[in-house]
Amino acid sequence: MIDQLQPGAVRPLADDYVTVYESPDPAGVYCYSPAIIVLPGGRIVATIDLGGKGIVNLDGPKGSRNGYIVQGKVFVSDDGGSSWRHTADFPFLHARPFLAGGALYVLGHCVNIMIMRSDDGGETWSEPVLLTEEGDWHQAPCNVHYTEENVYLVMENIVPNDLAIWPVSCMEPVLMRARLDADLMKAESWTYASKLSARDAFPSEALDYFGVPFFTETPHHRAGQVNCAPIGWLETNVVQFTDPNHYWHDPEGKTFYLWARAHTGGTGYAAIAKVVENPDGTMTTMLATAPSGKRAVFVPCPGGQMKFHILYDEPSKLYWLLSSQSTDSMTRKEKLPPDRFDLPNNERHRLQLHYSRNCIDWCFAGIVSIGATARESRHYASMAIDGDDLYVLSRSGDHRARDAHNGNLITFHKIRNFRSLLY
Repeated sequence: MIDQLQPGAVRPLADDYVTVYESPDPAGVYCYSPAIIVLPGGRIVATIDLGGKGIVNLDGPKGSRNGYIVQGKVFVSDDGGSSWRHTADFPFLHARPFLAGGALYVLGHCVNIMIMRSDDGGETWSEPVLLTEEGDWHQAPCNVHYTEENVYLVMENIVPNDLAIWPVSCMEPVLMRARLDADLMKAESWTYASKLSARDAFPSEALDYFGVPFFTETPHHRAGQVNCAPIGWLETNVVQFTDPNHYWHDPEGKTFYLWARAHTGGTGYAAIAKVVENPDGTMTTMLATAPSGKRAVFVPCPGGQMKFHILYDEPSKLYWLLSSQSTDSMTRKEKLPPDRFDLPNNERHRLQLHYSRNCIDWCFAGIVSIGATARESRHYASMAIDGDDLYVLSRSGDHRARDAHNGNLITFHKIRNFRSLLY
């Protein structure tokens, strides 16, 4: 594909990749949820999960989410991502690795939130434990945020509902907090913010002039129609604004913003909320407001229609955004190529990178990687910084993939000297 580009065209930053995991059965075992972290000694740790009917034939522990069988995996690399070694399996999904108090944790869910711990850099792991005993939890491996004393991340609870379609309108992004010096395997170490569902925060009947939702909402999936689940938010990142000139800066450092994928049927927007820490240590979730006093739910975000990853880089004082590029969301569904997945806004084979001072005004930094066809996805990616380089772990596929959603590869991409992309 690169050879076919015209001189002066934008060329992918990291089309070459190393395969971290390849499905043994592309028709029945699908690769999901890549997450990545670089340890202080330089080791890279990656987590993924697998789904599909073929999971029952794999060795190792498995979990069941309402009858859907899943398996998570841990991989490590000690040579900058050139080779990878499998070290563990775990019975939950949507996991992400993070450091706290010198230990490496992996947190995800299988209905309830689950966590496990490694004290030797990912070689060996504790048995997973439950952090919750109620709820119906969801997420994707989005970012992890640190302050001097605490670690923060977002999980999402699904409100009980009678929808027969994707329940994103019933999701409640919940900010979780724990002290860095606590034992994070203990449920009591975690504090949870109050809950706010999408259907309560921004019911579609209250919206107009914004083209949201783009398609008529369909609470039940039916063949022969455009099926668009009721609008919602999901797959949530957490950010803070430390620039005192930012309109949403909190000089007390007690306000956190939730940046979520916006499911609207359209493209180019994220859905946001904010969480305020109270004097008693509790956390309250609410909608953000503009200086005018108007509520702010939808904000500009290239690729905000798909799972994205936001990472704050201290040396550049910039937020970096890894997301899916959409090129034809206004094409009628029946006119899309046969290998395109689902709604027109569901293009999944073009992975892009942006940066911003403020999470609103995004500058295009480059295309990370492009699949050769719409089936060959590069999406749902996570990233980590290692010195001057940016590492990207992508949920990917090749020509053997079942479709763009259910890929057969997890791929590692390296963007060298990524700060040189600034202009």
